[in-house]
Amino acid sequence: MKLLFRILFISLILCTTIVSQDFVSDVSKKGTSAASFLSISQGAKASSMGSAFVALADDQSTLYWNVAGIADIKGAGVLVEHTNWIADINYNYLAATYSIGDYGTIGLSFLSSDINDLDVTTVDDPEGTGETFSVADVVFGLAYAMKLTDNFSIGFNSKFIQQKIWKMSANAIALDLGVKYVTPFDGIVLGMSISNFGTQMRMDGNSALILYDPDPNSTGNNGKIPANLQTDSWDLPLIFRVGLAYKAIETDYHRITVAVDALHPSDNFESINIGGEYTFNDMFSVRGGYKSLFLSTSEESFTLGVGFKQLLLGNLALKVDYAYADFGRLSDIQKFSLSVLF
Repeated sequence: MKLLFRILFISLILCTTIVSQDFVSDVSKKGTSAASFLSISQGAKASSMGSAFVALADDQSTLYWNVAGIADIKGAGVLVEHTNWIADINYNYLAATYSIGDYGTIGLSFLSSDINDLDVTTVDDPEGTGETFSVADVVFGLAYAMKLTDNFSIGFNSKFIQQKIWKMSANAIALDLGVKYVTPFDGIVLGMSISNFGTQMRMDGNSALILYDPDPNSTGNNGKIPANLQTDSWDLPLIFRVGLAYKAIETDYHRITVAVDALHPSDNFESINIGGEYTFNDMFSVRGGYKSLFLSTSEESFTLGVGFKQLLLGNLALKVDYAYADFGRLSDIQKFSLSVLF
C-alpha cells in the first residue's frame, strides 16, 4: 500500500509539472478556450468562501473542486443548486455521493444552463425573422475516490461536456484528478486538483453547410456549390489548484476554518482565493472571502454567504446555503443550494 501511495503521488506531481509547463505564459489567454462555463464556481458554500475550497472539500460540490474530497464524506448525500449568472443566464447543478465503505466513494454530477430562446436576426431582418434559436451548456460527471491511508485520499472524475447553439454542437471528454492530505500539523489540510484535462471542442452542424460561389464576378458558372465551413478546435479551460485549509478553532459549539487557494489556469494569469467560515453548534454558518487576488483584469472580488443545517430524523439532515459574489461592473452573482444528507 505504501508503494502504491508513492507511485500515485509521484505520478500526480509529474502530471502537474508537465501540465503547468505546457501553459505558462506572460500573455493572458483569456477568451481562448472552449466551454468557459466550466470555470464557474459550483456550490454555495465554496463560492461564499471566495472559492477557496480545494483543501476544505467537505460537501458534495467538491466533485467540482477536488474529487478526492468525497472520500471523506460518509453515507450518502445529494446537493441541488441554482445560480443566477450574468446576462440573465442561469445554471442548475446537481451533485450526489455515496460511500461504499472501505471500497471508496462514488459520485455523480450534472450541470446545465438555463438560457431563454433568442431571436434569429439577419442583415435583411435586423428585427428578427420570426425564428428563435436555443443555447445550451451541459456537463455530466462520474467520479470515484478512495482513501489510500487514513490521511491521504485520491480521486478521479470523468466528464462528458457538450455545448449547443442553434444547429451547431461540440462535444468533449475530460478528466479531473485530485488529492487531499491531512498533514501532521494539527488542523492543516493540503489539497491539489487538475480540472478539465481532456479533448478539444469543435463546433459542427447544419449551420456550417452553405452554398458557395467560387467566382462571384462570373455569370456563367455554378454559383450554388454545396460547401461545409470548418470551424477551429479549442482547448478546454485547464485549471490547476493547490490550497490549504486550517481549522483555527474547533470546540463543541464553535468552529472557525480559514482557507487559501492558488490557481493556475490555462486561459488566464495566476491568482489567489481566500475564505473563512464560522459555524455555531454545527447548525448556523457565516462565510466570507475574496476571489481573484492579484488578477487585475478580474471583475470578481469579495464574497459572502450563510448556511443552515437541521437534523430531521435519525441520520437525515437538511442543509440550505446561500452565496453572494460581487462581480464589479457586471453586477452580482447569487447562488442557492439545498442538500439532503443520509
